[in-house]
Amino acid sequence: MPLDAVDKGQVANETEEMRRKRETIVANSPPAQPFRLRAELLKQGRSNQIVADTGNMWVNLKVYASGGENGLHNHTDEDHFHLVLSGSACFFGPRGEELNCQQYEGIMLPAGCFYRFHATSSEPLVLLRVGARLPDVTEDTRYNVYGDPLPSDSKENGRVEVIKRDGEFWGAAAR
Repeated sequence: MPLDAVDKGQVANETEEMRRKRETIVANSPPAQPFRLRAELLKQGRSNQIVADTGNMWVNLKVYASGGENGLHNHTDEDHFHLVLSGSACFFGPRGEELNCQQYEGIMLPAGCFYRFHATSSEPLVLLRVGARLPDVTEDTRYNVYGDPLPSDSKENGRVEVIKRDGEFWGAAAR
């Protein structure tokens, strides 16, 4: 499709030089990243699927059969949020805060904010997690309340063996 059919912002008195500049800028722009949210449900454990990533911002689809992220931790390199898509969860803060989130509710977590969460529904918890890297941060940093690294896949963070529900999915239809 020609650019003129797509670009409704073209000025009426565009010169040939302006047109070349516009076409060059558009040709050098990064493409969009379409994605679909679809994840296999679990009998046990948790999964994390990256569905889009620009390097500065990323979208993950997370599924928890039960449990959650049980180690109180923070991320010093990013702001992020969790949005409950299915099931429910309780988020906990370091000062006794509790936030119960149902479907389509969530929590925004600025860099350095300590939290943990636990699935509270009998059905699997499905979360949309979107993170945005802070400027000038080059290292992923996830710490417990003692300032020690807390890997997300560690036993201390509630990691257990993943057992899938064969053929049971949440989200978009298979293609």
